[in-house]
Amino acid sequence: MTPQNIARTVGIALLIFCAVLMASSGTYVVQPGYRGVEVTMGKVSPAFKPEGFGMKVPVVTLIHPVSIRQQTAEDKADCYSSDLQQIHVELRVLFRIPEASVVKLFQEYYGQPFESLIAPRVHEALKEVTALQSAEQIVKNREKIKTDALEIARKKVGTLLVIEDIVIQDIALSKELGHAIEAKMVQEQEASKSKFLQQRAQIEADTGVIQAKGEAESIRIRGEALKDNPAFVDLKIVDKWDGFTPLIIGGGDKILLSLQDAERQRQTRPNGPLPNQPPAVRRPTK
Repeated sequence: MTPQNIARTVGIALLIFCAVLMASSGTYVVQPGYRGVEVTMGKVSPAFKPEGFGMKVPVVTLIHPVSIRQQTAEDKADCYSSDLQQIHVELRVLFRIPEASVVKLFQEYYGQPFESLIAPRVHEALKEVTALQSAEQIVKNREKIKTDALEIARKKVGTLLVIEDIVIQDIALSKELGHAIEAKMVQEQEASKSKFLQQRAQIEADTGVIQAKGEAESIRIRGEALKDNPAFVDLKIVDKWDGFTPLIIGGGDKILLSLQDAERQRQTRPNGPLPNQPPAVRRPTK
């Protein structure tokens, strides 16, 4: 190959390489869930680039991707309660960057949005809330602590960022304070149990009194009914008779002989009175 052909081949290769380089640097792709910030020779464009494919000025223009998806960050905060007890809080913060703040955040704030903007305000909000509650109340009212801290943190951050939620994973106290609170809660539970047992015993006693009154009233009513209708007893006796001859007959202070003995005495002494004697013990017959 002659030197002219070699130079021509090298020139063509250089042209192709430059064309490919210019084509690649003159296009961009913004991934889903991101927005692009356009920077041309150090100057930030006021409008963000939406997701998808686009064209830009080669070499001198750069596109910086910024995520607008919801993000989660773990953090720790040390606070003090109203009774000057140290509280160690482990939490997770859910947040996102709105589209309207993408360019402003990139242009005016340095570093990660959570570390520079959200975490300090969340810590401040937690300290304000816990300072108004005792250590025991903080442990008992975890949901209220979280709700109040979330509301205050959102006000402090404003519309620049969106704090979706704050999740308190753990609230740690000193060992001595934790044991004291646990002992107090056990005592309160025992007191509640004793109060419940007393109430149940009182209810059972009241129920017994009501039942006794009901039974007494029932006896009184039945007594008055029997007094007004004495034949009712005879009717009940007839209803309960099983068909056997009774062993003895009589009423009041007088007890007569069995019916069979009475019949025998009548046959042997038809005109004389029946003597009083103990009733004969016999098996009943139908």
